[in-house]
Parts: sequence; structure tokens; C-alpha cells
Amino acid sequence: MFKRMLGALGVGGPSVDTVLTDPRTYPGGPVTGRVDLVGGSHDASINDVTLSLIARVETSEEDVTGEFHRVTVSGPLHLAAGQEISIPFHFEVPWETPITAVYGQPLHGMALGLRTDVSIDQAVDKGDLDPLQVEPLPVQHRILDALQHLGFAFQTADLECGHIAGSPQTLPFYQEIEYRSAPQYAHSFGSIELTFVTTPYAAEVVLEFDGSHDSVNRYTVQHNAADTTDWAAQVDAWLQQAAYQRQHAGYGAHEHSHGSHGDEGGGMGGVLLGAAGGFAAGYLAEEAVEEFFEDDEEEEEEED
Repeated sequence: MFKRMLGALGVGGPSVDTVLTDPRTYPGGPVTGRVDLVGGSHDASINDVTLSLIARVETSEEDVTGEFHRVTVSGPLHLAAGQEISIPFHFEVPWETPITAVYGQPLHGMALGLRTDVSIDQAVDKGDLDPLQVEPLPVQHRILDALQHLGFAFQTADLECGHIAGSPQTLPFYQEIEYRSAPQYAHSFGSIELTFVTTPYAAEVVLEFDGSHDSVNRYTVQHNAADTTDWAAQVDAWLQQAAYQRQHAGYGAHEHSHGSHGDEGGGMGGVLLGAAGGFAAGYLAEEAVEEFFEDDEEEEEEED
């Protein structure tokens, strides 16, 4: 739906509408569509049109909402009164983009939007905001399916401000997908939190147990292992290893590698480090888009 841009030019300003070819994508996947501009009652000189991915992230003090990826889809252009201009776009989302839906079903606690910014006369009008659904990559799907097969119950998901030490993480936050423990593991841990740190070649799998940063196991899985691995057995082996570690003194964070060539041992050390300072420093700037996320949460509650 076209939105009249009132902030930058006042009443009679141009309108903007962003149309997605498909509102679904996946980490590292494409987003395509067009930005439609319609001139208002007078001419306008537009400096640029940009698209931003925005999300809500938890910090140590409060939840903040801001952008984590931006692309420019148009440079300077002249929009005459009543003129219609359509700007096509195509870009790839970051490989670390959080998952927001599985098999088309939203992950409770997650919301991600695509915002259109139009810069006019040194003012920026946030003219349009569209939800974006991010489905898992194949290897992520297999691991999520394995946890469900083993009896783990999904609880919620969120984005945490910080950095996983030693990981290839580039964004100033990471996603946590929380599960209630399966009955066969309830004596060892009551819950687990799953994090993926994904690159074009592999996904790092971080399992945190009972919300303790001192009880973390980390594994690296290759994308090409998605269809060549018994993931229920593999994930079960990871969890059995974690249960064994928790029953013996000196357990801690471990790193492993898994792929088409098997497992390789890793080192030990703390995994999770805070990075709220870097987050607040401007890589993600808090924006007035709370209504978008509140509407999304209300829709989830109605569905429940």
C-alpha cells in the first residue's frame, strides 16, 4: 500500500510503496522486488532510495530496534508532480540473518522487517516497512528437525546483543532459539539454546545449556553435509556428550567440527562475550518502528 511521505515534504509530498516479489528468503538468499514512487502535488529532488533490514535485539539494559544491513537502490533522481517511477532491486541478505519462520510458521519472539528510506532535501522519510520471512538453510532445517524428532519442545527465539568469541560472526548480535529439554535429557539439563553462526561454506552450531555461559558446546557443520548425515543420531550424540560433561567436574565450552569428512577435535574456552558497547556505538541505530513489531506480536498472540 502506498504511504504518503509527510515527514520530508509535508502535505502533498510523494508516495512510496515497496513490492516484494517473494516475502520469503533464507540466510545468504535473495530479496527482489521494486520500489514504486508517485509524485505529489509538486516536484521533488530525491537524493537516494535505500533499503534496510531491521530487527529487535536484546541488550543488557533494554531492547533496541535498528538496522543491520543496508543497500542503496537508487541515487539522485527528479520526481515530477504526479510522475510514477518504478525502481527494481535485487540483493542478498547476510548469511547470519536470523531465522524467523520454519515451514512457513513464524518463530515466536522473532520479527524482521525491510524498511524503505527516501532521502529528500537532507531529510530522510521512512516511507515503507514490509515484513520479511527468513526460512532455514537445509543444514539448519535438518538440525531443527532432529531436535523436534528427539522430543525437544520449542519455546521462543530472540536476538542477543554480543559476540561469540572465536566465531566468524560479523553482526553485532546472534540469535538464540530456546527449547525445553526432551524427557530423556531432563535429568541433565532443563533447556537448551541453539545458535547458528553461518558462512557461505558452513554453519557453526552453538548449544548453550540451562542458560549458562559456562556450559556451551560448539560444532561446525558443512552445508554439503545436509543430505549425507543422520542428523537425529548426530544431534543425539552431541547432547549425550553434553550430558556426560555436565555429570563430571570441569565441563566447559568445547569446539568440534563436523562435515563430510567426519569430526575434528577443538579447543576449550569461554564462548560468549558481551558487545553491547559496540551495538550502541552506531552499527545498529535505534529507530521508531515499535508499532511494526508490536503489530507482529499481537498477530502471534491471536494465532496462539
